[in-house]
Amino acid sequence: MTDKKASIALKVFSKESLLDQVKIWKKEGKKIVFTNGCFDLIHPGHVAYLHEAATLGDVLVVGLNNDSSVKKIKGEERPINNEFSRLQLLAAMFFIDAVVLFNEETPFELIELVKPDVLVKGGDYTIENIVGAAETIKRGGEVKVLDFLPGYSSTKIIEKIKKL
Repeated sequence: MTDKKASIALKVFSKESLLDQVKIWKKEGKKIVFTNGCFDLIHPGHVAYLHEAATLGDVLVVGLNNDSSVKKIKGEERPINNEFSRLQLLAAMFFIDAVVLFNEETPFELIELVKPDVLVKGGDYTIENIVGAAETIKRGGEVKVLDFLPGYSSTKIIEKIKKL
């Protein structure tokens, strides 16, 4: 049991410690995939999306909006789950290698730190409006837009609960 807890804790990085780990992965020739989001209420759509993102390389790094940045994006009633809970849930997924909090409204600074080989976002984006896409492509990386699993949305789940 202790080893499992430790493995979750070892996946949660500060920006500084992530930079050190990214250098190691790059030295090992690992293909690094990066995605980001609020991941407030984890649902099957999130899991399918993150799993698919993980298949695009050797290492999946997830940038997680901290609580104050979620409020700016989603409104004062969000997040439902605090950043610590969301970090734990993401780090518990076997196909995610690193999770890091960021407090900016966009993950641009984090993307520039990681310099991923593959930058991934969900189906409501186009490559033209993905933060960091132009810089990733200039470095020779790829930008991918993954389809959503139909019928899943944290906002819709919250609306459904409010109607109960």
